[in-house]
Amino acid sequence: MTVKDLIYAEIDKLEEENLSELYEVVKHFAQIKSPQHKTGALHKLKRIKIQAPEDFAANLDLYLSGEKQLANDPNLC
Repeated sequence: MTVKDLIYAEIDKLEEENLSELYEVVKHFAQIKSPQHKTGALHKLKRIKIQAPEDFAANLDLYLSGEKQLANDPNLC
């Protein structure tokens, strides 16, 4: 008997009302064990998206000091 067969046998013993709770546990486990699942800080930083003027990166210090202002466009930053 394989490990999967053992797991299925235990699942078959559960009452129907417990299966949704088990499903959430299994889903979470599968997500954290997934090869695509990365939790490093750099991976999280890569997912950050900002909308800013074209010169934002080049003039970041001017925007931070207030010498340059962002347009009153709600779609920016």
